[in-house]
Amino acid sequence: MRRNLVENRLMTPDLLKGVAVVLMVQVHLMELFATEVVRTSLAGKISLFLGGPPAAPLFMAVMGYFVARSSKGVKHKLLQGLKLIVWGFMLNLGLNAHLLLKIWQGVYLLDPLPYIFGVDILFLAGISVILLALLGVVFGDRWMLWMIPLLAFGFANPYLPVYAGNSAWITYLQAYFWGYFHWAYFPVFPWAAYPVAGYVFYLLLQAAKAEPPAQHWLWAVTGLLFVLLAATFAYGFSRSTILLVYYHHNGVFMLWTLAFLLFILLLVYQAEKHHINNPLTAKLAWVGRHVTAFYVFQWLIIGNVATAIYQSHSWIMLALWFVVVMGVCSLLVWAWQWVKPRLISRRLEKPN
Repeated sequence: MRRNLVENRLMTPDLLKGVAVVLMVQVHLMELFATEVVRTSLAGKISLFLGGPPAAPLFMAVMGYFVARSSKGVKHKLLQGLKLIVWGFMLNLGLNAHLLLKIWQGVYLLDPLPYIFGVDILFLAGISVILLALLGVVFGDRWMLWMIPLLAFGFANPYLPVYAGNSAWITYLQAYFWGYFHWAYFPVFPWAAYPVAGYVFYLLLQAAKAEPPAQHWLWAVTGLLFVLLAATFAYGFSRSTILLVYYHHNGVFMLWTLAFLLFILLLVYQAEKHHINNPLTAKLAWVGRHVTAFYVFQWLIIGNVATAIYQSHSWIMLALWFVVVMGVCSLLVWAWQWVKPRLISRRLEKPN
């Protein structure tokens, strides 16, 4: 009985991660497989929006929540962050393997470095885990102090100096942290604001345990957020559908996105309370529990296929590809979860 209560209590963050990665899959298909006519249509822009605030920011905020919740020490979190960075480099090579082969063969006259060192979300996740671990030593559980890095990450990017020299390595290194480089999809500034927000949210939940808010107050906050977001939705929508603006957004958009995420959280919380055994939410929560593996597999498929069919598909084909990618990734994740413990067990049993 106690185990079920714990599982239910943790279903909301897993469900949110599952929703985020599903939305990432559809937007990756939209960006890489869809024709220009499809991408620039109203439905295409809606797809880009769904792959915006409800996707990567949501995923990173939930990650920050879990880092705050973890009882692991600083050393463990630092190693976890470094592992995610290594995974990021490996994923870049894997998802771009087909394209890099074509570049090496001379089929495409492209610079391979932006594809090898592209700043995808695993790099952000790894660097963010490291930052959260170090900031946790300084700020502890004083949530008010955590607002300083949250606002700094969200607002500082336009004011930070951008390297203008001839060293490519310095340029590529800086792209992981700030600037407006086209291959930097998730630089630390502003994107680290979202895991910090998740961290702060966990601290606030802990502080509110003694006197949790009444149900009517939750509904009141949900209603106020709805009115605020409805009044400003044109702003959030327009900036989410211009990719360069979205990937390098300013602090105002960051605050808008955080309000949007809080609204989603409250809705999902209510939905979970009333439909805890719903098969769809259970499936999404399963995806969320295995989010890293799912994210890696979907990119390996989409990234390599995109080299052959780049921006050439209609809506029907996009829908078919979505079903195929989700199905294949689910099977691969299931297989990986079956194989992984056996590999670890064999490694542990291997004599020195």
